[in-house]
Amino acid sequence: MRLWPSSLRGQTLLAVALALIVTQAFSAVLLYRAGEARRIADTLNRAAISLLLESDQIAQPLGAIEERRSNRRQQGRRGGSRRAWVTAEFRPLPNEQAEIDLARDLTVILRQQGVEPGQIIVLKRTAGDDPALSALAASGARFARRPGWEQERFLLAAVKAADSDSWRVTRVPLPQREQAQLPALLVQTSLLFLVLMGVLFLLLRRITRPLAQLTSRTQQFAATQEAGGPLEAEGPDDICRLIGAYNAMEARIVALLDEKDVMLGAIGHDLKTPLSALRVRIEAVEDEGQRGKMATGIEDITRSLDDILSLARIGRTPDAPEQAQLVALAESVVEEFEDMGQDVTFVSGQKITAPVHVTWLRRALRNLVSNAVRYGGAARVFLLKESGTIILRVDDNGPGIAADKMGDMLEPFRRGETSRNRATGGAGLGLTIARAIAQQHGGSLILSNRAEGGLRAELRLPSTE
Repeated sequence: MRLWPSSLRGQTLLAVALALIVTQAFSAVLLYRAGEARRIADTLNRAAISLLLESDQIAQPLGAIEERRSNRRQQGRRGGSRRAWVTAEFRPLPNEQAEIDLARDLTVILRQQGVEPGQIIVLKRTAGDDPALSALAASGARFARRPGWEQERFLLAAVKAADSDSWRVTRVPLPQREQAQLPALLVQTSLLFLVLMGVLFLLLRRITRPLAQLTSRTQQFAATQEAGGPLEAEGPDDICRLIGAYNAMEARIVALLDEKDVMLGAIGHDLKTPLSALRVRIEAVEDEGQRGKMATGIEDITRSLDDILSLARIGRTPDAPEQAQLVALAESVVEEFEDMGQDVTFVSGQKITAPVHVTWLRRALRNLVSNAVRYGGAARVFLLKESGTIILRVDDNGPGIAADKMGDMLEPFRRGETSRNRATGGAGLGLTIARAIAQQHGGSLILSNRAEGGLRAELRLPSTE
């Protein structure tokens, strides 16, 4: 499954969305840490205030613990009726860890108020674990009526003066965390995401829509080599200039192709006319052997000229592809060679229908079979479909092609047999034409040497099914 989109619009939107989510996640962490710092700082300030206010109550026994409200306004915002409890007795619990950083911060606060503590111990406890609060709850204190008070956390600060052995101990409930921050951040992130993604989507559509049209037009022109009128320039200035440059390039290419067709048509006419006249004149030659050689030479020139003109016209046909049964097409080509007494066999084929230029595809397959018969003495034709690709395969039993010359054989006028005799080597355009026809259909021509000997030529065409 593809998680990363392939389009420019999708990749940009996803990248911005991920960046926004990561940024908001960092913001949430920073807000949480800032909130925790404020919560602890507020608790330490309340602890310092309660210690200072209760300085005259330190000597009273546990049963006379005084409950005082400290910083009533702040308490009303943070915790309703929560209070600070002060006592002169301090008994640490087993395995209790002192909060050294909080003790240092409380020392700074007290010094700012003109108090120089000799020793400070700061702890975090649960109300139900504290002996003093448990004793106070047993005596009927009002806080004990609140459900779940035993699980509430509080900060215990024990202070001993430098010139005294007695402790001054205060217990301040820890304020609850501000739960409204996370929903507010989620709402903010959602609104920001919707606005940013909406604006970015509209901007990217303005950019990618003309690019998509340009891509489609380029693909269409590559397949048909026919111009469809200039594209309308729209979008940002950069895209408009790109479309304008493409329109100019397409018009120039079409003009060159039209000139080429006119030139080739003129060459074909100017050459075939004297060749036809020569064919008539050689009838006056009395020597039959010489007359036959001259006729063969004229036929070779005519066939070579036809091949060159055919190669130049591939891809310029105005006709659209038509649905064809490829089995019937392959069998008809095989029958042509069988009628000429050639050892050509259609071995196997699946029933495959595909949109093709029937005349051109038949020409390509005929060229491959002709090469197989010429160099291998026999041809075996297969029609297959593998992994969404249609394969017209031709195998022979010839000598094959050297690996370093395989690519050269697809170039014009390259032949496996070096003589210029058409009977043994041809003009060297058969494979080039077959490759051009395969490319016209969006496919390719693949040559390979068979393990058991001989050459394998495959016309590979994309399947639309």
